[in-house]
Amino acid sequence: MMLKPWLAFLFTTLLAAAAGAALAPTGLKCGFCQDPLGVDEAWPRLSWQMRATPPGQGGQAQTAYQIMVASTTNLLAANNGDLWDSGKVRSDSSLGIAYAGFPLASAQQVWWKVRVWDRSGKRSEWSSTATWTMGLLNPADWRGAWLGAPTNSSLPMFRREFVVRPGLQRALVFICGLGQYEVSANGAKVGDALLSPGWTKYNKTCLYDTLDLTACLKTGANALGVMLGNGMYQVPPGPRYKKFTGSFGPPKLIVQVHLSYADGTREIIATDPQWRTAPGPITFSSVYGGEDFDARRWPPGWNQPGFDDSSWQPAMSLSGPGGDLRGLSCAAPPVRAFEMHAPIASWTLTNGDMVFDLGQNAAHVPQVTVRGPADSRVWIFPGELTNLDGSVSQGSMGANPPGLIRCEYTKATDGVEAWSPRFFYAGCRYAQARLFPATPLGALPVIQSFGAVVVRSSAQPVGEFECSNELFDRIHVLVRWAQRANLMSVLTDCPHRERLGWLEEYHLNGPSLRYEFDLAQFFTKGMNDMADSQLANGLVPDIAPEYTVFKDGFRDSPEWGSAFVIVPWQQYQFTGDGELLRRHYEGMKRYVAFLDGKATNHILAYGLGDWYDLGPRPPGLAQLTPVALTATAFYYYDTWILAHTAALLDRPTEAVEFTKQAGVIRAAFNREFFNPATRAYTTGSQCANAIPLALQLCDPTNRVAVLDALVADVRRQGNALTAGDVGYRFLLRALAENGRSDVIFAMNNQSERPGYGYQLKMGATSLTEAWNARRESSQNHFMLGQINEWFYHDLAGIQCDPTGPGFKKIIIRPAFVGDLAWVNCTYQSAYGLIVSHWRRDGRQLALDVTIPPNTTATIYVPGKAVQTRGAKLSRVENGLSVFAVGPGDYHFVTKTAPESL
Repeated sequence: MMLKPWLAFLFTTLLAAAAGAALAPTGLKCGFCQDPLGVDEAWPRLSWQMRATPPGQGGQAQTAYQIMVASTTNLLAANNGDLWDSGKVRSDSSLGIAYAGFPLASAQQVWWKVRVWDRSGKRSEWSSTATWTMGLLNPADWRGAWLGAPTNSSLPMFRREFVVRPGLQRALVFICGLGQYEVSANGAKVGDALLSPGWTKYNKTCLYDTLDLTACLKTGANALGVMLGNGMYQVPPGPRYKKFTGSFGPPKLIVQVHLSYADGTREIIATDPQWRTAPGPITFSSVYGGEDFDARRWPPGWNQPGFDDSSWQPAMSLSGPGGDLRGLSCAAPPVRAFEMHAPIASWTLTNGDMVFDLGQNAAHVPQVTVRGPADSRVWIFPGELTNLDGSVSQGSMGANPPGLIRCEYTKATDGVEAWSPRFFYAGCRYAQARLFPATPLGALPVIQSFGAVVVRSSAQPVGEFECSNELFDRIHVLVRWAQRANLMSVLTDCPHRERLGWLEEYHLNGPSLRYEFDLAQFFTKGMNDMADSQLANGLVPDIAPEYTVFKDGFRDSPEWGSAFVIVPWQQYQFTGDGELLRRHYEGMKRYVAFLDGKATNHILAYGLGDWYDLGPRPPGLAQLTPVALTATAFYYYDTWILAHTAALLDRPTEAVEFTKQAGVIRAAFNREFFNPATRAYTTGSQCANAIPLALQLCDPTNRVAVLDALVADVRRQGNALTAGDVGYRFLLRALAENGRSDVIFAMNNQSERPGYGYQLKMGATSLTEAWNARRESSQNHFMLGQINEWFYHDLAGIQCDPTGPGFKKIIIRPAFVGDLAWVNCTYQSAYGLIVSHWRRDGRQLALDVTIPPNTTATIYVPGKAVQTRGAKLSRVENGLSVFAVGPGDYHFVTKTAPESL
């Protein structure tokens, strides 16, 4: 007899609960990736999450685990961990467990699984099988040579034919093409990544990608083709727009194909004299100036077997750029294409040019379909704004007159042709198309369709936020668009004019970014860029990779270089992973030693200060706050982090030394900048008072007075902000952490004064560089986007307890401010999904919380709360009921919730 569905579900659930643990491991990762290719660390670190079985069951935690790693899926299925069997390890750790089995070889694929024991000692079933593939671990494993083209005219194309024998089991290609590459096999592009490999300091690090070729090859003749672009590797001179010019050498590539057969034999095809090259159809390539493509120079079938390449030349052996070839250990998630934006409007100018409005400022790659005569051309000018006559303006992108940033396409036939740049993108909302005939009196081509693809890092989104305040939701989206446009392989400041990794944004926006995206791998790559750019004297320049040397504070500003110390600490707080602290500790010490040498009486008095604050002059260098205050504050904070890092790394002597040094800097800071007469810091600006409060520089006896002065300044400005790039995050933190999120609410819930609402009012669709959305500044900068941290950390109240980094211990402490009726927020932490949802109805408040398995949480609820089962009231604190909970779903109701807390 068949059971009714609900009875069957109940029977299955009870049977599962009786048979195994109340936990099941899931989401297995090697490093920070699922089933990665190209792992180039000899002892990879493994992680997993857990789900409750049945779903919703609370209170569960891991008490032990067992990892099994095997060389074949059959061995793993038979529970034969021939490479490593950890045995039962009594531990609640599920993050960053180092592989400790037999040494692994280059290009080796392994399979693994894990099982866990729950709080009652019950063992789970084995997880689903996961895998990883090693990269090339040693320089000697690279058998290929760096190859280039004999001439330097157009960007080169390379090809190589080879034979695949029957019984191919797996094929991998390891490839680095500089500056950027696109690889194809038998006429089809391999993989979906764009703008590969990631930008680096090429004389220190060159990234290689590992791609699976198996499905692309066939028994018999095969062909591999590679096209190259310049990227940041080579910024050419010439009339087009460029932030700087420079080159690490001519375009080049190194490739290695590994073929594994069912009979156990292997074959390697590497870059050698059998590779052939010819000038390609890309006649101009600049990451800043655009890309030109002459379709007449496209040789049909060039990347397929049987192509006649007798007119091609043998590729030339070259020296590499000097950097070590590195795989996933230094790579960011690949850049990929996401949604397509079709024009929401278009119009024709008096000169015949067409302008397309894509409706959204984003990192775009244009796509155009053209019909018309062979040899006719199309120019495409991207822009963020339009002029009064409807034409595209490139002023905010640094190009004046317009047209210095453009893409050019030349048709090959009289038919319909579609084209999109391979190695260029631009932050833009608008595009202007100009048409040219093949001959002076010939017919113009016709644009049949136009659109643009949004490109960004493929780092996974981890956060969602919405609330009852429509303006706040629009602000959240505004910031998120700017974040996405600047998440490439480097955390760029803007997706057009500079595209440089200005380092203050890495740490000032670090939390806002990490609440939105899984960026552990991304920031690992960023730290490698900083380490590669660090000078022998310890200086960490303001940009990394340092492609060009700026002067004065634009190369050496403590608020910028301090990212090298702060980013690893933030990574530890958000993920529980201390690897960046261990890997870069000595470099971090060298940077602080550099600051020591620049200080006079423990005060640093140089740098850019609170960049782009709102003062009487156009934005730029700090106007309202002394540069010495911000520089010295970061000098203190860096030293404080070093003290805590030394303790974490079990270096007690150094921990004591740095703690003492931090105390000396703190005392000097207060002597220099605190004014006993005004009970405030120096000029009393928002930045000047916020930073000492947020970084715990302010003496406890003065905190109330300084906070009052800070609030008074905001009120005096008409509930408006004046803090800039450096000060604004600390303005938010100082107010929120001292119970004044109501001030933040008032400051941002308006559109009449410079700020987020004002930018939206002025028509911005992504966050602009300047608070007042001035046309001269970039219209796509995530620099001032720290408000998203407040949305997650404070309005939703999802916080990491410092005593349990990585959200092992969680704090839920929402701020119920203004007229907000509800907030709904989720965050996918390293341990699993955290949910905070609250709703107010009159004077009643309901709070729903989800805490993931293997964690604990402290939940703050206003008033006298009625709690669900499993939530233990631990204390009452300042009118808040404080509950200690384990994993699970919780529902709290307060009967007398105040209107604003």
